[in-house]
Amino acid sequence: MLKLLRLFLLALAMVLVFILGTVVCLVRPRHPNNVYLLGRLFHKACPLIGLKVRLRGHEHVEGLHSAVYIANHQSNWDIIALPGAVMPRTVAIGKNSLFWIPLFGQLFWLSGNLLINRENKSKAASTIGKVVDKIRHRDMSIWMFPEGTRSKGKGLLPFKTGAFHIALQAKVPIVPIACSSYFGQVDLNRWDNGELIVEIMPPIPVDGYAPQQIRDLLKHSRQLIAQRIVELDEEVRRP
Repeated sequence: MLKLLRLFLLALAMVLVFILGTVVCLVRPRHPNNVYLLGRLFHKACPLIGLKVRLRGHEHVEGLHSAVYIANHQSNWDIIALPGAVMPRTVAIGKNSLFWIPLFGQLFWLSGNLLINRENKSKAASTIGKVVDKIRHRDMSIWMFPEGTRSKGKGLLPFKTGAFHIALQAKVPIVPIACSSYFGQVDLNRWDNGELIVEIMPPIPVDGYAPQQIRDLLKHSRQLIAQRIVELDEEVRRP
């Protein structure tokens, strides 16, 4: 019964967000703050599934105009668990296939997020060039999941290089975001599904990295996130 009630309330909340989001995005299509607004609305659904999210680290990015934010990607619930960490004028990059998800995909694009064809390397490179141009000339930031897919409890997966190419070409810092492990934690038939911690970590300057050192930047960033996840998991487990 509790699960059915939650599913009904979630569906109702999502419909309201989609309606409001569509109106906002039609008034100001692809505005760079649309994603920030919608992210805050999605994040408010966390109590509906009995999940408490602790957000912290915003002080690390105060006054930061542009950056490439990278976060670990665990499950479908990330869509409501993580957006509280999205900063103003930040848009996400997703794969082209997202556009065909009914309602969500169209709103994802209309809100200003960017879609990339990962299968076509030339088109992907062209998209990266356009992203770099937006960062440089519009004071925008980018949010990416460098694992490229949900880890589904398998731990932090290998990172792809796209986010790091963008940061180096745009000459903006990488901002790691670590979320404590929670895959399999959400049971809609349980009142309390515990808590998780989402932490914005200090920016990583890219000034000292040459293009041929992109793998070093990737490795360093991944190590920081992996270590922080371990520490956050220990913190969540403490009584």
